[in-house]
Amino acid sequence: MSAKFHLAEVNIGRLRAPIDHPMIKDFADNLDRINALAESSPGFVWRLKGDGNNATDLAIDGDPLFIPNLSVWEDIPSLGAYVYRSGHVEIMRRRKEFFEPMDTYMALWWVPVGHEPTVEEALEKLALLKAQGSTPAAFTFKSPFPAPTGEPVAPELDECA
Repeated sequence: MSAKFHLAEVNIGRLRAPIDHPMIKDFADNLDRINALAESSPGFVWRLKGDGNNATDLAIDGDPLFIPNLSVWEDIPSLGAYVYRSGHVEIMRRRKEFFEPMDTYMALWWVPVGHEPTVEEALEKLALLKAQGSTPAAFTFKSPFPAPTGEPVAPELDECA
């Protein structure tokens, strides 16, 4: 029997200004709505929350402008529907208004059911993706990998020949 896995997702960004700055107002004003939309979306499992029902107070590397978004979903289609075919897309399309440009800011990976990834784990996945490109350990929507089967790997037969 196969092990069960869920899809973890991280996206990070360095805000162009503090969260309470007028330049970031539309982003900040939509956080509760977009997070509620995620939580009510089919396939949603979990999301990282700080003190304010979002993760904007969970600064990365002590930089209050550098913030994470971390969530877990049942599968790629569920996350894809939320990201690209819901009200989330209107804010996502405005990313450049709110965040500084970054080459690698989003990664996906499979986690065992019940696992809640940490920010540190997510940053490791981003670093892996940046260094190696899409692999089964960290990938993108553009180059996805299936969930692990949980089946043991067959031993190399070449050594027996």
